[in-house]
Amino acid sequence: MYYAGLDPFTKKPVNTARNLNDRKLQRALMQFFKPENYFEVREALIKAGRADLIGGCDGLIPAQPPKEAIESRRRQANAAARNDHYHSVANPAQGEPAGERPTPPLVKNKGYRPGRKSQKRR
Repeated sequence: MYYAGLDPFTKKPVNTARNLNDRKLQRALMQFFKPENYFEVREALIKAGRADLIGGCDGLIPAQPPKEAIESRRRQANAAARNDHYHSVANPAQGEPAGERPTPPLVKNKGYRPGRKSQKRR
């Protein structure tokens, strides 16, 4: 069904998640009880038009995010931002020239490549 997009019995089209964001939202909905999935579940419910399932007695998730969800989101944001600033401002106190740091040079692969003209080891 996922590959063809058709129900094998009725031959009618079936909506399948093709891009990464839709697949993440589906996975989060299946694991709605995990606190780290709170924000994805909330986004998926709003996108599906089921905001009535947020909070209340019959709600799938609480109205306010749990503490674990906020901590998980903070950890993910910090991990994504670590070692990501190539164009940050230089520090003249450490002897760097003033202005922005240049981008790091691309490293050319110099490994052994059999079957190519330059197959000799360097």
